[in-house]
Amino acid sequence: MSILVVGSVAIDSVKTPFGERKEALGGSATFFSIAASFFNKVDIVATVGEDFPKKYMTLFKNRGIGTAGLHTAKGKTFRWKGWYDYDLNTAHTVYTHLNVFKYFKPEVPLKLRRSKNVFLANIDPELQYNVLKQVVGARLVACDSMNYWLEHKRKAFERLLDKVDILLLNDAEARQFSGESNLVSAARFIVSIGPKAVIIKKGEHGVIYFSKNSHFIAPAYLLESIYDPTGAGDTFAGGLMGYLSKASRIDENNIRKGIIYGSILASFAVEDFSVNRLLNLSMGEIRARYDHFRSITKF
Repeated sequence: MSILVVGSVAIDSVKTPFGERKEALGGSATFFSIAASFFNKVDIVATVGEDFPKKYMTLFKNRGIGTAGLHTAKGKTFRWKGWYDYDLNTAHTVYTHLNVFKYFKPEVPLKLRRSKNVFLANIDPELQYNVLKQVVGARLVACDSMNYWLEHKRKAFERLLDKVDILLLNDAEARQFSGESNLVSAARFIVSIGPKAVIIKKGEHGVIYFSKNSHFIAPAYLLESIYDPTGAGDTFAGGLMGYLSKASRIDENNIRKGIIYGSILASFAVEDFSVNRLLNLSMGEIRARYDHFRSITKF
């Protein structure tokens, strides 16, 4: 069962203490789809401008990523420029030029409206809700968001939650939305008002999974070299959804395995700028890191 992702495809310029890249491929739907493509077919719904490089369209095609829903609009592609200091958990934005993304109104192609696995990347919750109105019979819906929407579109976000199976937030967003300083209390509150489960991302400190029936804690994979954390959260979501899309059942055991695969894909993504490491990654390397992850967390 293939995966539908709705989000952004962008051009990023990033500087970290370990290097700099200009005009590199980015965007939430991009990182997600490349990560998920290791497990299953992915279809993107997004918008780009007339200046979007053809080589990136070819990249999607070569990865088996469907672009029927990737609309080219008159104007320029969404661009973000930012930098990180040695605290790689915090991005400092130089500019955000929404360009054609400012007018993005997701339209799911008819042939994709029965997608069984749907990921709503970080966009306006009103747009996320409208996407779900277009999709019929989804088996698994996961959703991401950000502090801006939690502050400015809270009612729209809350309306969305009843239709979401797994909500992904980072630790600051979970605290902001719940009003709780303790992450267990925050997770318990979030699950009580809609989604079946929440995954709270804590960057280099791993993730917390919390549902009404259980909870699970996973550390981040230990790394010696981190070059660029941009897109790590979307890559995590791609690994998670990619694994679950192939699972025979969406149960606690498979969700835990999916979280580990998500963590592993994210650990590879940060080893280079943009999506470069993901493009030079093999399934054999993913499995080897999965086995190593299991060995260093076993007791």
